[in-house]
Amino acid sequence: MKIAIIDYKTGNLKSVSKALELASNNVLKKSNVEIINSAKDLNNFDKVVLPGQGSFKQCFQSLNSIYGILDGLNDFVLVKKKPILGICVGMQLFSSFGDEDGGSDGLGWIEGKVKKIILQDLSFKLPHMGWNNIQISSNSKLLNGINNDSHFYFVHSYSFDVDKKRYVSATTNYSTEIVSAIEKENIFGTQFHPEKSQANGIKILENFVKI
Repeated sequence: MKIAIIDYKTGNLKSVSKALELASNNVLKKSNVEIINSAKDLNNFDKVVLPGQGSFKQCFQSLNSIYGILDGLNDFVLVKKKPILGICVGMQLFSSFGDEDGGSDGLGWIEGKVKKIILQDLSFKLPHMGWNNIQISSNSKLLNGINNDSHFYFVHSYSFDVDKKRYVSATTNYSTEIVSAIEKENIFGTQFHPEKSQANGIKILENFVKI
């Protein structure tokens, strides 16, 4: 099994790669994790991880700057039905549209929009940064073995407004309810950073390796 991490200049690749290599070694007793920045390489892999940090619009533009990558990802995910994991803004890019910086289309794989978090209690501040617990709301391959109320590391000011009954596997409360994990067939995403979330984060990456 080979897993690709897409390098489009907007993610903490070193941390993601190191954590994914550890998870792969734990499950498979070997690591087949590579960082790629070319659409033509996608066919050589069984799974893809799409990290991301920064603004939605900037991330989508950076991803789209890789020649053929959008068509390649659509084929990989929607036609071949191979698993993909989006992390933070990487997950948000699965949406139809993101409001940040004047707005931008997303990949459109999961119906919904990415909107700025509206705080109900002004004693809370944006960005939502640091450790917070998650409430698991459905059976999930990605969250298998994760206890409810487990803590993960977040850094974001925008959240995915999506059909909670159909696609949401976990939420988080930060003055308001925030989508923290999604799942649709072979498409998986976390708003939090598993690579920064210690043992719980490695467990989630192990689950992705097993899928």
